[in-house]
Amino acid sequence: MDKMTVQGGHTLGGVVRASGSKNAVLPLIFATLLADGEHVLHNVPDLVDVNHACLLLESLGCTTSLRSGTLRIVVKPLKTCEASYDIVRKMRASILVLGPLLARFREAKVSLPGGCAIGTRPIDLHLEGMKALGAEITVESGYVLGKTLRLQGAKILFESPTVGGTENMMMAASLAEQETLIENAAKEPEILDLANYLNKMGARVEGAGTSIIKIRGVEALKAAEHSVIPDRIEAGTLLLAGAITGGEVTVDKCQPQDLESLNVKLTESGFKISVDKSSMTVHKCKEWRGVDITTSPHPAFPTDLQAQFMALMTQAQGTSVITETVFENRFMHVQELVRLNADITPKTRVAVVRGTCGQLMGAPVMATDLRASASLILAGLVASGETTVNRIYHLDRGYEKMEAKLTALGAKIQRLKT
Repeated sequence: MDKMTVQGGHTLGGVVRASGSKNAVLPLIFATLLADGEHVLHNVPDLVDVNHACLLLESLGCTTSLRSGTLRIVVKPLKTCEASYDIVRKMRASILVLGPLLARFREAKVSLPGGCAIGTRPIDLHLEGMKALGAEITVESGYVLGKTLRLQGAKILFESPTVGGTENMMMAASLAEQETLIENAAKEPEILDLANYLNKMGARVEGAGTSIIKIRGVEALKAAEHSVIPDRIEAGTLLLAGAITGGEVTVDKCQPQDLESLNVKLTESGFKISVDKSSMTVHKCKEWRGVDITTSPHPAFPTDLQAQFMALMTQAQGTSVITETVFENRFMHVQELVRLNADITPKTRVAVVRGTCGQLMGAPVMATDLRASASLILAGLVASGETTVNRIYHLDRGYEKMEAKLTALGAKIQRLKT
């Protein structure tokens, strides 16, 4: 299992480019199942999760090729409609094959998914949505079994916004008969990116990015070409890396409008942020204030930046209160930050962070999930001495060449093979 060592005390500076979005590209990959032919996706990051998604498609009978950021997927008549446990257990987003398989092939057998252990994240809303579209759904021996003569348009009201659930319903409804209305839909930028691709394929999706999405089902879709949006979470993580070291870092090729909530909190904390059409810069700041954040669905502060922002707050003047409302178990990084001498008191879904202003000390720590690993690396950038982050495979699920990008900005970071 690889690990990373980080030498603290180096101020970051320079320009770095954001990669394509992990959270956007995965539903795009599964959406290709809706139409035969060659699909071409550009700006695709080389990530473990992307590789797992491609393996899943190949197990169904597709062919995939990722070269220099361009992913080509050839979809042809499938040899099976079963997404096996061996692949699905590695990545929660695998549940997104359910909608396309039911919509186009009228049957599906999908293993219950795995992924980061940051909460229960039940798929009940996915299954209830498929039932509302007329599918027969059962769960047997760890698999979701679905079948239908043809999905029928329906009104779907989510009791709470769900990104994956919204994406699954959009894909399924694109080939359903008549019209589907999704209310209380997720508003994340990745939802809009999926809608844009579906429409390029010939779907009729309206309202993506708002709480009400309308999909008029069509008889068939066609393969298309698309460029994946930039990764807002990676961009935010890189900005926070510059901020925590007191440096000046510009993230290019991003979508600043997707990071408005982070911009607001960094400004409130005392940082100056410059925003251009496709770039954001965090400027040098010697001292910053502790601020409170509460994670919620987009456009509020993203749960995927909570751990990284907590690392920043360990160096703030004063106290900050961080409230996690999205996942019930997303404070596992707290005990590892405490190993680095952070002063944090967790209370179920609330963590009180008392700024230590330069008192972090390097130590061996364990990455517990994807965003926690990024948080520990950020803390290591300012901790005295050397920090060793173990189980770094989590990082590779969602960050493309993170050590190379940080090294280019001036960090002293090294990946060690074990």
